[in-house]
Amino acid sequence: MPEQLTQGRILRAVREIEMPALDIQVQPGERTLVNIPTILYTQPRAVTRTVDLLGHEITVEATATSFTWHHGDGSSQVTTRPGRPYPAKDVTHTYDATAESVRPRVDTTYTVRYRVDDGDWSDLGDTLTATGTPTALEVRQAAPVLTRR
Repeated sequence: MPEQLTQGRILRAVREIEMPALDIQVQPGERTLVNIPTILYTQPRAVTRTVDLLGHEITVEATATSFTWHHGDGSSQVTTRPGRPYPAKDVTHTYDATAESVRPRVDTTYTVRYRVDDGDWSDLGDTLTATGTPTALEVRQAAPVLTRR
């Protein structure tokens, strides 16, 4: 008796597909200042893969639907937007202490749909999360200095 193609088998096969881990982008760059909002963003892309399962072609589409921003100072936030570079301030974090190196990262949650042999699309009913790659960020204190003209 041939094995049956079930939702559970499809779910297991889809979980084996590696979702792309996204890089976090930080502005102003490798250094930021205490008490000043630091801009965070990433650049998601849609994922399309095809897997063979029990003689069927399963086409999988995954879309990034939420982003968990780990700031490297013990705090985090969840957004449904990937942020944008300056001048947009969609996703920001304000550090309240100096640090030689914090390691912020963004974890990306994907919503997945699939179809079997060019049939109708179905929702997987589960999400997949890819852990982002941390980047080094120095948090400095700035002090005003009076000068003569």
